[in-house]
Amino acid sequence: MIALSVAAVLAIFLLYTSAFGGGTPSLSPGALPGHHGRVSVVGKVTGRPTGDGHEQALRFRLRDRNGTASVPVVYRGSVPDLFKPGREVVVEGTLVDGTFVAVRDTLVTKCPSKYAPAKKT
Repeated sequence: MIALSVAAVLAIFLLYTSAFGGGTPSLSPGALPGHHGRVSVVGKVTGRPTGDGHEQALRFRLRDRNGTASVPVVYRGSVPDLFKPGREVVVEGTLVDGTFVAVRDTLVTKCPSKYAPAKKT
């Protein structure tokens, strides 16, 4: 009986947090100006990234998926193997004086196969 009660409370908590909850807003580079606080930014890596994320900060630009707006990004931490120009990524951080300063170890590449149209056979 106690286990069932605990499970019910946890289920209600999960539903509440997923619906109303304190998540980090996800924005495109073009939507960043004027936004304050921590966000996730989603976009395509453009240009030639520099640095390694450890000894030297990784610096790159993120561009809107279907637009021309972009933002420079400074990131430190683990760099996914699939990170490269043209790849869509998500990273958390804050906009500081026009540069997106990422939170350590939040860089994630999106899998292109999930977003590609199905192959016709």
